[in-house]
Formats: sequence, C-alpha cells, structure tokens
Amino acid sequence: MNERISEHISYAEAVASQEAVRKGIDNTPGPNDLIRMRIVAEKVFEPLRKAIGKPLHISSFYRCPELNKSIGGSATSQHCEGEAIDISCGEINKEIFYWIKNNLEYDQVIWEFGDHNNPAWVHVSFTLQRPNRQQALIVSIKNGKSQYTDFYE
Repeated sequence: MNERISEHISYAEAVASQEAVRKGIDNTPGPNDLIRMRIVAEKVFEPLRKAIGKPLHISSFYRCPELNKSIGGSATSQHCEGEAIDISCGEINKEIFYWIKNNLEYDQVIWEFGDHNNPAWVHVSFTLQRPNRQQALIVSIKNGKSQYTDFYE
C-alpha cells in the first residue's frame, strides 16, 4: 500500500511492527483508526516535524489490540485507536517533549523511560472523542512495573 498518513508519515511506517511480523499478527487499522491517525499526524506530528526541522523516528503508531496485548501494552492504550504515536530523535528527545508540552494541544505527552536528562522516546496522544487533557507524565520502572507520575519541571 502506497497510501500516506501525512506528508512525512507513510502508511507502512505507521503500522510497522517487528513483533507483529514475528507473531503473524495482522496490524491493519480500520477506517476509523486511519481517520484518527491522520488527525494525530496533522495536529501533532507535522507541526512538531516542521518545528524540529529534521526527520523524526516513529517507534510505534497504530497497534491493533492483539499486538498491543502481545507487547504488554495497556488495555486502554490509545495506540489501539490510532490516537497515539511514539517519537524519537536521539539526543533531542527532551526538546521534542518540551516543544509538544509547550506548543501543542494533546491528550497526553509522556517522557518514556530514559533518564532525567533525556527520555528514551516521547509518547503523545490526541483525541477528538472528548476534550484533550493536556496531561504531561513521566514513566519509569518501579518494582518491575511501569509507573506513571505527573511531570513537574
């Protein structure tokens, strides 16, 4: 499929998953998921890409419920609705996090793992299904489990 989600996101990139390939999981989004993915791209990814001025790596965008469960994702993950995207660009992940937090409307922006200087990646979601919460969080591992806390500067 040569379809694009947005100017800088191909369909293939948006549904790519090594875990899905390994386990034979069909990670094809439905029509409503595709609509929501395009909205996330328009409202979050493309403005961020323009501001940063260089390519950004998408580590996860759409995840069907079976794939999400297979990787241990949250049962309520917005990835399953096409409403969340995980983005990284190495040493500037912190800049990505703050730019989103300070410049965009979003439901959640999450500093994912890494350390206090730079997240390993940034999770961001956007929804039209209810008001966006503008919730900034940080996730870390405590006692072998992911723990989400409010992000304070």
